[in-house]
Amino acid sequence: MPGNDEYWEAMPPTFRFAPSPNGYLHLGHAYSALLNFDSARATGGRFLLRIEDIDATRCRSEFETAIYHDLAWLGLSWEAPVRRQSEHLARYRDAVEKLSTQGLIYPAFESRAEIARLVAQREAAGAWPRDPDGTPLYPGTAKSLASDQRRRLIESGAPYALRLDMAAALGRAGALGWSEHGGGPGGETGQISARPEQWGDVILARKETPTSYHLSVVIDDAVQGVTEVVRGQDMFHATSVHRLLQQLLGLPQPAYRHHRLVMNTAGQKLSKSTDATGLRELRAAGATPADIRRLIGLA
Repeated sequence: MPGNDEYWEAMPPTFRFAPSPNGYLHLGHAYSALLNFDSARATGGRFLLRIEDIDATRCRSEFETAIYHDLAWLGLSWEAPVRRQSEHLARYRDAVEKLSTQGLIYPAFESRAEIARLVAQREAAGAWPRDPDGTPLYPGTAKSLASDQRRRLIESGAPYALRLDMAAALGRAGALGWSEHGGGPGGETGQISARPEQWGDVILARKETPTSYHLSVVIDDAVQGVTEVVRGQDMFHATSVHRLLQQLLGLPQPAYRHHRLVMNTAGQKLSKSTDATGLRELRAAGATPADIRRLIGLA
């Protein structure tokens, strides 16, 4: 593959909106989708729609259908076919296998309750680190299991998560960063130094699901030729993990723009369960696409 600069010089500006069909779209989704669509039109680029439906327990077909209806009502159009992650699980498995052959992945067998107890034990002895989202880092106990112990547990049918050995991955990848054209929660912009170690040994796949958000998003962006990732500030810190995976898998890196979040009257990030900001509810109440643009500050 050519160098990153040469790769993107050959690609048209390509933007994407990638919702999960686990609820109905709200004003925050409208802001991100319209910002990507408007940017693609302004640059003469491409606008893609991707359905991130790897969570089989929460994603539903009626939510996916509603996504198409809501976006079309807003006046958006996108290239066909739409990429649905559930149709590309084999590609994600291949990426997991590539990382595994590099010795960068290990299975962890603890349940969420067991991990919570391990974290509580460590917090009782002092402060225990948390990731940028506030979740305690994985204690890493499964990394010390002997290979025959791991094999027996897997052969027994025990559930497990495949975690990235962060220390080993950082040793292989070296220093990383990304080009930020929007801004982080603290106003960060320009060349940003990646700090994936803040996330600890992140989960990249599970026994029943051969991928995770972090893994599938970097693969999909590369496969689809996405040159500009425009998404909410709540994903700013996760970009460090994405840059690490891009480096380990030999994938090109896009430019990033993290935009402001649309908040409710209490100053909280919008939720898919908030009917007052749901696009379908606003449409039913008589709102127009122009009204939506004014509400989100994109008039």
